[in-house]
Amino acid sequence: MSAPKLIYLAHYPQHLQSSINHLLAQDKLADYLRNKYPNTHQINSDSALRDYTLALKNQYLKQSSPLSQVKFDNKIHVVNNALGLHTYKKQIQGNKLKSKNEIKISSTFKNVPEAFLNMIVVHELAHIKEKEHNKAFYKLCEYMQPDYHQLEFDMRVYLTHLEQVGEVY
Repeated sequence: MSAPKLIYLAHYPQHLQSSINHLLAQDKLADYLRNKYPNTHQINSDSALRDYTLALKNQYLKQSSPLSQVKFDNKIHVVNNALGLHTYKKQIQGNKLKSKNEIKISSTFKNVPEAFLNMIVVHELAHIKEKEHNKAFYKLCEYMQPDYHQLEFDMRVYLTHLEQVGEVY
């Protein structure tokens, strides 16, 4: 029997994919995640998510454009590789050009470790300054979350378990 296709980990080295496949086959992937991240966050409402996001924004991106909306969104489907969305809108009202920054986080992340939520919020906040996924973007992510790349990998491991086996937490 061949190993399952790891869509969330497809761009990672083969040895990492093999390790995750091994843990899946041994039914130990959930244990790996729960040992590393034992607790889930308590940010369950849109207002709590907004407060959490604004605190990070005020700590790291004080001079950036304001956020007009932050919320959980059950329409964001993780399979399409969207964990959260940052939208930037420009509107003309009278003689003024107004811009709005909105952040929406997939409702899938209401019951995950805070480190995963933090990584996604940091990612979306970084889009306020850097629209593209380029070197400057990832440097900004690492500035706000020094373990950004490890957290992204572990969050993708979580999504792999969620897709192939089910809930972890």
